[in-house]
Amino acid sequence: MNTETPFETFLNQHDDESWSAALVTLLRSIHEVDRNATQIWFAFYPLPLFRALEQSGERDKLTQQLLLQGDYELKDQIDSSHAFLYGHRFWPQVKQAVEQHAEAVNQTLRASLADQILAVAHSIARQLKKDDSLLVGITAVAFMTMQQTGLPAFKEAPGTISIDSKHAKKSPEQILRARAKDDSQGLFGFLKTVDKKFTVTHDENDNQAKYKLNDGQDLAWGAADDRSRDWIALDPRRMEGPIPVECRSASCGTCWVGVLGGAEKLADVGAREGKKIKEFGYIDTAEPRPLIRLACQAQAHGAVSVVIPPWNGQFGKYLRALKEEKDGPVVHPEDQTLSDRPNNEALN
Repeated sequence: MNTETPFETFLNQHDDESWSAALVTLLRSIHEVDRNATQIWFAFYPLPLFRALEQSGERDKLTQQLLLQGDYELKDQIDSSHAFLYGHRFWPQVKQAVEQHAEAVNQTLRASLADQILAVAHSIARQLKKDDSLLVGITAVAFMTMQQTGLPAFKEAPGTISIDSKHAKKSPEQILRARAKDDSQGLFGFLKTVDKKFTVTHDENDNQAKYKLNDGQDLAWGAADDRSRDWIALDPRRMEGPIPVECRSASCGTCWVGVLGGAEKLADVGAREGKKIKEFGYIDTAEPRPLIRLACQAQAHGAVSVVIPPWNGQFGKYLRALKEEKDGPVVHPEDQTLSDRPNNEALN
């Protein structure tokens, strides 16, 4: 017996491509403080991976095949997965509003996914007397969370926030200034060509969640020197510092991170990182400095704020094979030979 509400049916009609189109529409309405964070969250909880696991007849076997480690089930993190978004502090009101919207939707609703998200965000903003742009990202997150967990589980979550009152009171401007700020190198720091050190923040809601690295050092090496906590006790994947890492050669996929602030202060993606990060399934882009990076490859030349995913795996090739089985072969530019490419591209 199908117990889906009309709203759940509506959500389940949307695949990764339609969600990507909706996000493109929404990004212009999301405040700068959450623009990167929203995109990172959707990379952390990809709909194609959720559907592959959901539809698999041998889920445990597939989990092992994809080398999934950590907390990749969104249903277990309904209230906490988005703690790195500024909008997280409004989660109780957002959750309630999305539940009410889900229960009010009827079969005749024709508004698009993006328009519904904007409308719900606007209603919450009016209630809280906040700017709409601060609510759009977290509302989109709530819609996707409901799609992956279902309305009953979504409603069952208590709707709590995971940050203390001190951090909850910070303004968007304060957070943006902190992300933009670089470390002082001393009175004559501008003359330094070596021995520069920069701060990496890996949890903006924890004042102690920072470590230093040398100019040009990759994020993973800098994290390995952090002995401030028993990292393995907190997360078995964290064998050396706060960032999970195993191989240091872009082969394992454990060290992926989202870049909240300072993406421009990281070196461009190299050929190996660009290739492997697509294979892992974390991001598929030709941007030289994307919002998802492999920490063992991303060299810092300034202070950076990152967020560490609660899980890792290697699922890109698997998802690509599923898509090719359904839609036919997809040729990526890096897989083409010179003779395969359009004439104008082959000549450049």
